[in-house]
Amino acid sequence: MSRPAILTGRPAFPGGLPLSRPPTPPLELVMERLRPQYERGVLTKGPLAAELEERLAERFGVAHAVAVSSCTSGLILAVRALCHGRVLLPSFNFFASAHALAWNGLEPLFCDIDPQTFQADIADIAERHDTFNASAVIATHVFGAPCDPARLEELAASAGIPLILDAAHALGATHRGRPIGSFGDAEVFSLAPTKSVIAGEGGIVTTQRDDVAEAVRTGRDYGNPGDYDPTFVGLNARFSEFHAALALESLTDLDVRLERRRALAARYHEGFAELSGVAPQAVEEGDESTYALLAAVVSPDQFGLTRDELIEGLAAERIDSRSYFSPPVHRQQVFARNGFWNLPKTDELSARVVSLPLYDILTFEEVDRVVEAIISLHEHAEEVRHAARP
Repeated sequence: MSRPAILTGRPAFPGGLPLSRPPTPPLELVMERLRPQYERGVLTKGPLAAELEERLAERFGVAHAVAVSSCTSGLILAVRALCHGRVLLPSFNFFASAHALAWNGLEPLFCDIDPQTFQADIADIAERHDTFNASAVIATHVFGAPCDPARLEELAASAGIPLILDAAHALGATHRGRPIGSFGDAEVFSLAPTKSVIAGEGGIVTTQRDDVAEAVRTGRDYGNPGDYDPTFVGLNARFSEFHAALALESLTDLDVRLERRRALAARYHEGFAELSGVAPQAVEEGDESTYALLAAVVSPDQFGLTRDELIEGLAAERIDSRSYFSPPVHRQQVFARNGFWNLPKTDELSARVVSLPLYDILTFEEVDRVVEAIISLHEHAEEVRHAARP
């Protein structure tokens, strides 16, 4: 095993290894899709966006898939259609869900998580709902792994409140054979560059409810129902034909690319199996993740280094990594002032999770080299710990 670069060894990737690379389809195929509409001068609200909506609705088995300018705008519009008052959501999460509540003038109520799956703790949600009388629940398919949406549907139904699922990472994931995108009152996907289907920027809201779909369609066009007499204050969240052409071409080989990502994730898991103190995110049996991110928990007592010391060691190897989500939302400046939240599992997990490189064209050999670099840092932990100190 080679000596870590932080201890003057040779970097594992002298040219660098990025955390992610967009799965860009061939440009000529994207332009071939776009050209007819471009030449007609149809640049937005056109047939390509409608085709994307139709194809995704069919894939998910839902009545409606509504294309919007971003996942965040989709969340804002879904929240506006479904929520009022205080809303429960996990704090171990990207902050867009909480921002969508704030933009609607609603109060977030944060819940804790399961430290193995990283998903919202459903028992904790139920307890906090009873305490705070929440008006809705937003849960997230964290890093593309399903968050047990069937149990969340049962909880929401028994409480008589709506359920929104932040599915930003999860286009292509399944829960017990059922596609993510077919649960709750609405699910909202991202088509940003790091996601499984990309549009440059963009989002998709899926729902079985006609009223929610109509509210999102109207809301993405300023609240204008078509007669320039808005029924409510909406957004400019339309989805252009440029973005639709890219998304449609990206969708063509989605299942092949997801199979590849799952194989790469399995290779990481095999590499970690004999390594003390590094445990990948657990995915429930019968579920399939998109592995939008390859995330693992670092246990300092066993591994010998903290998560941040591991990240510093990986940086010396020229391996990009991230500490998603640290700080968790309830400790971020914009929300911390709203009061104290007792979320011990969230706080502990956010200090220990590291995300490692994973993308469609990553090779198995590169995965092995990342794992070898982590093992080397573990084996030299005491020296690395001293070298990593400021």
